[in-house]
Amino acid sequence: MTSMDSVGRNAAPAGAFAFLDRSHTIAEPGFNRWLVPPAALAIHLCIGMAYGFSVFWLPLSRAIGITAPVACPADMGLVGELFTTTCDWKISSLGWMYTLFFVFLGSSAAIWGGWLEKAGPRKAGVVASLCWGGGFFISALGVHFHQLWMMWLGSGVLGGIGLGLGYISPVSTLIKWFPDRRGMATGMAIMGFGGGAMIGAPLADMLMKIFATPTSVGVWQTFIVLGLIYFVFMIGGALGYRVPRDGWKPAGWTPPAASTNALITSKHVHLDVAWKTPQFWLVWWVLCLNVTAGIGILGMASPLLQEVFGGKLIGIQATFSELTAAQKGQIAAVAAGFTGLLSLFNIGGRFFWASLSDKIGRKTTYFVFFLLGLALYASIPSLAGTGSLALFVLAFCVILSMYGGGFATVPAYLADMFGTKMVGAIHGRLLTAWSAAGIFGPGIVNYIREYQLAHGVARADVYSITMYILAGLLLVGALCNWLVKPVAEKHHMSEEEAAEEKKAADDTHQHFVSDVTALGGEVVHSWKVFAAWAIVWIPLAWGIWITLSKALVLFR
Repeated sequence: MTSMDSVGRNAAPAGAFAFLDRSHTIAEPGFNRWLVPPAALAIHLCIGMAYGFSVFWLPLSRAIGITAPVACPADMGLVGELFTTTCDWKISSLGWMYTLFFVFLGSSAAIWGGWLEKAGPRKAGVVASLCWGGGFFISALGVHFHQLWMMWLGSGVLGGIGLGLGYISPVSTLIKWFPDRRGMATGMAIMGFGGGAMIGAPLADMLMKIFATPTSVGVWQTFIVLGLIYFVFMIGGALGYRVPRDGWKPAGWTPPAASTNALITSKHVHLDVAWKTPQFWLVWWVLCLNVTAGIGILGMASPLLQEVFGGKLIGIQATFSELTAAQKGQIAAVAAGFTGLLSLFNIGGRFFWASLSDKIGRKTTYFVFFLLGLALYASIPSLAGTGSLALFVLAFCVILSMYGGGFATVPAYLADMFGTKMVGAIHGRLLTAWSAAGIFGPGIVNYIREYQLAHGVARADVYSITMYILAGLLLVGALCNWLVKPVAEKHHMSEEEAAEEKKAADDTHQHFVSDVTALGGEVVHSWKVFAAWAIVWIPLAWGIWITLSKALVLFR
């Protein structure tokens, strides 16, 4: 037994669950860092099903009637729907689960981000798996007993907490494993969140068809199966997390000189200080405005395409209102392909733009998002007016790629400015911008649409003003991004403060690394890397294939 092993074992926390502590996740010398991104992807692909929950709305809206909804009394309000067992829920009431997802994602990430930095990603990942998987089980009971409040509590609240912890659990870890490619590293993990619905939605649809009977729409059984699958995958991902030892760096990599980019610091800023700086709030608005523009469109993609192009989607000259029920069914299938295509660009953009930011810088990348996005949003009404379907679809695909890219680039942006020591916690606070955007974006798109329809505006024209408003928001975002400057040195942690934070994070093992000569070396472990990536890429490839097959309908 080496002296380092002896000290490590004596310092390890005791208890049955000690293996979850941060000190037990510190990688041994030679650990291959490429084993960490698949662990992060395993978690993000599961919680990404939040984007696909709309697949349950129609079946749940007839959970009692089975073939057709049993309408509630006209005077029954939302509170009554929470507890009724005699009539079916409205889709608008079920949709509150979607809102709760992102409200609790942002709030839980903000509240427990600091705890995550101390507890480590493995413990946070396990808690996230319990919350996300447990939320499905509680929701299954809610469907079985027809109690909407249980679904709100299970998937909305508990699941939302799992979303928040699961979403930020790999951020700090990946940035520390890939100091040479911060954007690419976070892009690899966060693209999984965009891809989760591509796997989960068609899988849920298949399961509901399997479990459906003359007396059941098959949703509660589907929730049970999905909860078990997600729990197993997320636990596997959490146990796969490793954190690098203090002082570790990739073999052959030399940190760039501090003067090469003034926005990139080698120092660290404490969470309690970071969120009080103007840089934090400027980046908060940068993310919020980018997401506000994208999320509103993402939520209305299907009706937007159908109402703007109408019968042109199936080769006939007719507005949406002039179509028959059968024709509306045909264009709905085309719109589903459009939505799937946007999902693919949402995923690809997370990896592409985040990786590009390693080359051109985070601030420049966000300028591209805002200025290119502004031009594309402003051009949408003209593209719709000329009937150019291909250019219309292409414009939205690029817009959604930048929507996803904004999520994947912002953790590296924060690490550049505030250092890596508490970037996970700082990122958690920043995700409250996502919660706010989840309210602003759909509100702007939906209410302006409803207002214009109520005042006699043709369906094909109701989105024009909305596009100009969203373009204006992106202009404000560009201004916020322009105002971002390097963090003042007075906000940096002193060496004593940094040492205290390291002690609080239970980095006991890291104090004994200085004698390890192969600090930057990596053992190949080729079969382990191949197996880890196969576990996440096989289901992701299946989801991409399903999505592409639907998207082809758009171009027939």
